[in-house]
Amino acid sequence: MPPIKDKYTIHSKAVVCQDVELKGDITIGAGTVVHPKASIFAIAGPIIIGSNNIIEENAVIVNRRREPMRIGDENLIEIGARVECPVIGDHNTISTKARVHHTVRLGSYCVIGVRCLVALPEDEMIEDYTVFYGPEAERRTWSGRGKVQEADLRKKHIEYLKETLPKFNRQRKGDVS
Repeated sequence: MPPIKDKYTIHSKAVVCQDVELKGDITIGAGTVVHPKASIFAIAGPIIIGSNNIIEENAVIVNRRREPMRIGDENLIEIGARVECPVIGDHNTISTKARVHHTVRLGSYCVIGVRCLVALPEDEMIEDYTVFYGPEAERRTWSGRGKVQEADLRKKHIEYLKETLPKFNRQRKGDVS
C-alpha cells in the first residue's frame, strides 16, 4: 500500500494553528478550531472533520483504516484525548486523556469521561446519549437534559477561541473550500 500524500482542505472559516501536525488526506470544515500541538494523522484513509468542532492541545486523531474517518459537527475533543474510531456523530464530548479505540463507532450526544478507555471487541455502534465514566469505563444513558444549554455554551466557546487563538498563534492555510 503506497503512503497517502499529504493533502489538506481547510475551510476559510476554520481556525487551525500553524503547529498542528497534519499527515495524509484531511478535510476540516467551517468553524472548526484546532488548537496548537494537536495531531491529525490520516494513515490509511482520509479524515473528514465537520463544522464547529473543537480539537484541543495534544489531542491525537488517527485513521488506520482505508475507509474515511468521519467526525460530525459540534464535537469537543479535549486535551490529550486519542481518537481512532471511524465514525463520530454530532455534539459529542471526548474528555481529557480519554481514548476511543478503532473498533468503536460513536453516535451523537455521547460523553467519554476523563481518562476512559473505550475499546470494544467488534465494530460496535454506540447509541446516542451514551455516557462512559469511571476507571472501568462503565456506561449509562443520558436523558439529554441540558443539551440546549451545552450547545449554547459550546457556541460561545468556539466564538471565543476564533477570536483569541489567531492573536497568539500563526494560522495554517490549506486549499480553501
